[in-house]
Amino acid sequence: MEDKVILDKVSDNIRLARLQQRISQEKLAEMVDISTKYLNMIENRKANPTIVIVIKICIALGIELNTVYPQSEFIKY
Repeated sequence: MEDKVILDKVSDNIRLARLQQRISQEKLAEMVDISTKYLNMIENRKANPTIVIVIKICIALGIELNTVYPQSEFIKY
């Protein structure tokens, strides 16, 4: 699977999880200690976040890593 497909799915899932919890980009960015602009870039598929940032986002949202990176969607047996 191409890297872009994986990154796009992670970005989409981060945005969806944030919206489901009704948390603003500003609030989540503050919780994760990143800029709102950077979070916006992540959610809009314009930035490639490090695994550390993705984990911090998951912790801030109180979700498991596999919520934003569901391995079953990416692993082909």
